[in-house]
Amino acid sequence: MKPSLPLLLPPLLLSLALLGLRVQRSEEPLTTPALPRRVDGQHATGTAFQWLEDHGNATATPATTRHPLQPPYPHPYRFLLNEPHKCRERTPFLVLLVVTEPGDTAGREAIRQTWGNESSVPGVAILRLFLLGVHPVFGRELGAVLEEESRLHGDLLQQDFLDTYNNLTLKTLMGMEWVSKHCPNATYVMKADRDVFLNLGYLVRRFLVPPKKNFMTGYIYRNTGPIRRKAYKWYVPREVYPKNTYPPYCGGPGYVFSGDLATKIYQVAQTLPVINMEDSFVGICLHALGIGVTRSPWGVFNMHRIQYEKCRFSRLVMVHHYQPQDLLTIWPDFQQTKCPS
Repeated sequence: MKPSLPLLLPPLLLSLALLGLRVQRSEEPLTTPALPRRVDGQHATGTAFQWLEDHGNATATPATTRHPLQPPYPHPYRFLLNEPHKCRERTPFLVLLVVTEPGDTAGREAIRQTWGNESSVPGVAILRLFLLGVHPVFGRELGAVLEEESRLHGDLLQQDFLDTYNNLTLKTLMGMEWVSKHCPNATYVMKADRDVFLNLGYLVRRFLVPPKKNFMTGYIYRNTGPIRRKAYKWYVPREVYPKNTYPPYCGGPGYVFSGDLATKIYQVAQTLPVINMEDSFVGICLHALGIGVTRSPWGVFNMHRIQYEKCRFSRLVMVHHYQPQDLLTIWPDFQQTKCPS
């Protein structure tokens, strides 16, 4: 007797996710195919699966003026999965943009059940959206799975660039584009990676009231520069970014900014050479706009893992290196009795 599709699907997705993680961390530069212009409906004309059937994972010859590590931008990327109606009947206080990989269905579900729950902060309107590109190997196979997940949860944004480490900047710009076009009145936006712990309640109470403009905060890097050694995944050659230092910027695992900045960053990004370091590029955009980052108290945004202690975590906004399975373990305890203020 052959096993049914539901029984086969979880191990298939796990295999795809594990292989996708290896591909995601590869240092091989991947370019993006030249594609039709984006469509602003919930789904592109035809499904993402159909688009992948038509185009596969072919790559275009990179422009002679663009370094292979430089993400192709500006480019008319098309939304394969979209949620353009989310803000038409409500204005969220906080739009939560979570960077994720196409095959990470279990990770997204864990985030929905923990800090990504839109009801996690009573009285605060939160909108959660996951950002993803096309898997560079299993894009066709994952297309139908992602379509189904999108119909079930209504929280996936996907454009037709390849989902690789060097294209992470494109994911953030996709989020900026979506907010600027479909949710421009959002009070705040937070970009977060999938391997973090977030305390949105503390974030809102401590930093976001009253509302601000031209505001961005997180773990701030100052006087840092590009890594020029090819052995590192953060390698940025001089052809991509010639200066020796970056402007101040907030670390990529998690930062929050006022909603007005989404449009400003998206617009100025159309005029600047894009680099493969997402968080540094956002700092470059802010510098071009003449807007600085706002300092946060030391230790509130943590770029390294800290052992879980409920009352300590109640006074933190972010802790890096907490995988979705970790979240499912600690979240029930974190939601219980309050700690002393």
